[in-house]
Amino acid sequence: MTYSFPGAPRGIAPRRVRLSAEQRTTLISLGLVALAVGVVLFALLRAPMKDDLAWLLWVARQWLRGEALYVDIVEVNPPLIVWINALPVMLGDLLGLTAKQVALPLFAGAALASAWSTARLLQGTGPVFARPGPVFAAIACVLLITPGVEFGQREHLLVMAVLPHLATLIRATEGLPVPRGVALGGGLLAGIGCALKPRYLLCIAAVELASWLHRGFRIRLAPLTAFAAAGLYGLAIVLLYPAFVERAVPLALTLYGGTDTELSSLVLESWRLLLGLGACALLTWRTPRGSAAAGVMLVLTAFAAAATLAMFLDGKNWFYHRIPALIAVTFALLFWCADAVLQRRQPVRWRGALLGVALVPLAVVASSVSSRFYERLVLAVEPDLTTEVRLEKLIKKEKVRSYVAFSEWIGLGFPVVNNTDVTWASRFDSMWALRGELWRAHRDGTAPEEWPIGRWVVQDFMEGCPDLVVVDRRGESMNYPAVLSQANPGFAAVWARYRQIAVVDGLQVYRRQGEGCGAPAGLQ
Repeated sequence: MTYSFPGAPRGIAPRRVRLSAEQRTTLISLGLVALAVGVVLFALLRAPMKDDLAWLLWVARQWLRGEALYVDIVEVNPPLIVWINALPVMLGDLLGLTAKQVALPLFAGAALASAWSTARLLQGTGPVFARPGPVFAAIACVLLITPGVEFGQREHLLVMAVLPHLATLIRATEGLPVPRGVALGGGLLAGIGCALKPRYLLCIAAVELASWLHRGFRIRLAPLTAFAAAGLYGLAIVLLYPAFVERAVPLALTLYGGTDTELSSLVLESWRLLLGLGACALLTWRTPRGSAAAGVMLVLTAFAAAATLAMFLDGKNWFYHRIPALIAVTFALLFWCADAVLQRRQPVRWRGALLGVALVPLAVVASSVSSRFYERLVLAVEPDLTTEVRLEKLIKKEKVRSYVAFSEWIGLGFPVVNNTDVTWASRFDSMWALRGELWRAHRDGTAPEEWPIGRWVVQDFMEGCPDLVVVDRRGESMNYPAVLSQANPGFAAVWARYRQIAVVDGLQVYRRQGEGCGAPAGLQ
């Protein structure tokens, strides 16, 4: 690299500054991270926000306005994710920005902080982690790109929170010093992260067991701190939000099964993850016991296996449920490949074949992730082509004040409501609970009396009296007006006041004719 200074005498060669190999590596690493951050934020900020995140930001805003969680708003997740999303809502109001414009960069910053602290903690645990720059770049790029549209989901935030704890555990298994404050801080952060989805405390237990297998039994304070943090959070929920225990949990247990996927289908849909997990298990088995690589592979594989088990226990065929396991598998395979290259002079039996075992699932995962991310980039370039944006334009054109969508797709409500500021005429984010009521009635022969979802939907509809209604009749979707009329015959008289005015991407759009909805006889 060459610098010339103004006023330097002619004929004198400009001063040449040489960068060391480590400095060049650091600059390249930081450049890759900056590129990843720029591309990811461009794709996410330009394209419509993911429905789950948009819903949670809306819930956080209603909570800040004084509405009661689990009473005025039906939400089945514990309150921590609402508290987290309240931060970008408040910062957005303070800075004059939307919650989306604050939340996505905030979560990206959290990913970078997690990646950097993890890279620093791993330094010295093996040849692969000798330079924190490339390690930081690898971790950051995986954390930023793998989630795709699911960026900022609970599972994504969970991984960010747990990674430093895994790094301190790896240091401990290698007999390296870990300051007590760092270890306890990592455990506390891991416990808070797993509190987002308590089932993932299985991962904390699994990695601790893996470390015992590697270096022998030893009680550490860090995992105890993680479980203590999660336990205190659970106690706080019971004391501060009894409605979660009394209403949200029974509701989820009763109706959420309507969105379950059969085990065979879930296995088929998860074949990429299972292929990578199988490769990790094989490579862990073939890694010489007692080596630094053995400890890292054992911890990462144990985390991935426990996260996969948690995903199957959830029973949902939703990509974001695979994020923790998928990221752990990716890290393990990347690490093993890098270690195999750096240690190529050491004799390892079947090195080439094992390298192929690692590279094949890596290529499969990379292809899937890049495909999902490319789809988001296309939407970012042409957001007007999306269903959400088309609905938003129609709402603004019709000067709508209140709105609801009869669909199981949350995206028809959120981010549409976030971006138009219309009143959402329902306590539910979508019609998943109505689907659950029908599923339960079909399974048990009768609908659960304590959860009359159909009547509640009709009640919200009457009180909200939406100007515009979107009805999703695509594919095998149910006939919502007919189902709601069966739940309460008075709904049919109200629905007769609505006329179809448009079709948007196969969705039927209805506009209320006249003022008010009234209260027909029989509507309770």
